[in-house]
Parts: sequence; structure tokens; C-alpha cells
Amino acid sequence: MTVFITPDWPAPATVGALSTTRLGGQSLPPYDQLNLGDHVGDDPATIAANRLTVQTQAGLASAPIWLNQVHGTRCLDASQAKTGDEADAIVAHKAGPICAIMTADCLPLLLCNKVGDRIGAAHAGWRGLLDGVIESTLSAMDCPGDTLLAWLGPAIGPMAFEVGPEVRDAFVAKDDTAAKAFKPVSGPGDKWLCDIYALAHLRLQQAGVTAIYGGDRCTWREKDTFFSYRRDGSTGRMASLIWLKNV
Repeated sequence: MTVFITPDWPAPATVGALSTTRLGGQSLPPYDQLNLGDHVGDDPATIAANRLTVQTQAGLASAPIWLNQVHGTRCLDASQAKTGDEADAIVAHKAGPICAIMTADCLPLLLCNKVGDRIGAAHAGWRGLLDGVIESTLSAMDCPGDTLLAWLGPAIGPMAFEVGPEVRDAFVAKDDTAAKAFKPVSGPGDKWLCDIYALAHLRLQQAGVTAIYGGDRCTWREKDTFFSYRRDGSTGRMASLIWLKNV
């Protein structure tokens, strides 16, 4: 059975949003079951069937726009974007396009304004967060921060995301308050636990976005529910989708 996660946020009725899990598709191990990524080695026909399952089960009027994500900061306008375009964020200002972000540990960030006529989605791994993918998406939405809602979808949790000192140093060099998102790992070696949710909160709040929801799942720990690249290496991809409805 296909299992979706519906964001728990007070989005307007014009905004539709969901995140997929690994449950309910046709892919075989190690991509089992609902793999939506076409870049991980899975059978192309199975991926197409899984994507169609999501479209049908979610009642989407059209196929999502599946970006070629590269851990960058480029943000596209959905009215001009198409599947395969290279970008890590996408926004829409009218009903029709289905904005999609694929992840398997990185943070999927969904955004909408409180009026309900603008949406955005960003692929926010640590590289994208560091370089400004959130800021790029907010700029493309062109809305004051205090008029926006943000939902942090399933990502690797703060007790599982281990990084080297160079990652912490890079964030702290840009903003010393980012230090609170890192905790030293006990034992030998110079490693840190990184809270990607906390880093996203900081960037959003600095942009004036205070209505922030989600951020309470862990793809690495919840093996039966989510894909995790850090945990498994060869694995599938989930998707977080957002769209504007004609109501």
C-alpha cells in the first residue's frame, strides 16, 4: 500500500503537499519499494510505474517536474521548467505544475505563502544549505518572510548525521550562531553530529520566516519507512511534492 506523509502545517486550501515514503511501489531490493529516483541504478520501467503510482494515488492532474538535482542553489520557475532540468529548487505562482524534490537523507523544504498563491520546494542537503539554496528559493518566491509557511520534510536526524570538522567550520565561518547545530561525537576522531533541521531553522529565521513546521523524522533511523543513502549506500529516493490547486 502506498503511504504518503501529509505536512502538519496550516497551509491554505489552495495548497496541496505530501512526502512519499519507501512503501507501496514495485522496485526490488535495494530500491524497495517506492523508488522515484532515475539516477540510482533501478529499472527505468519500474521507476516510471512508481512515479505513475504517486501521480494516481495522490490525485495529481499532471506528472511532477522531476529535476536533475546537483546539490546547488539554482531555483527554477515551474512555468518554464521541465523534467530533467538541472536545479535544486523550484517555485510556482499559479496552479498546474507539480513541484518535486527527491531526497534520501537531505532535507526537503516545502514553502507556501499564507495567501496561498505561491509555493516553493528546495533540496537542502548540507552543501545546498551552506551555499544558499533556501535564500535562492525565497528570493524566487518574492514574498516577505513573515508571510510564509515552511515545512521541513523527512531528513537524516541530528543523532545520525555525522560530519567532519570542515563542514562545521564552513557553516560557522558564515554564521557563528550555526555552532549550536553541531555536537562533538564522543570517542576517537574529530567528528561532529550535525542537526540539518536546526541549520534550516537558522537560515529561515534570518530571512524572516518564523512559521516553521515539521523536522521531527529521521530517515537513517526509520529504516522501514524511509530510504537513507547514509545508511544503505545503494538505495531509492523519496519525493516531497507541492502544488497549487484550482479551487
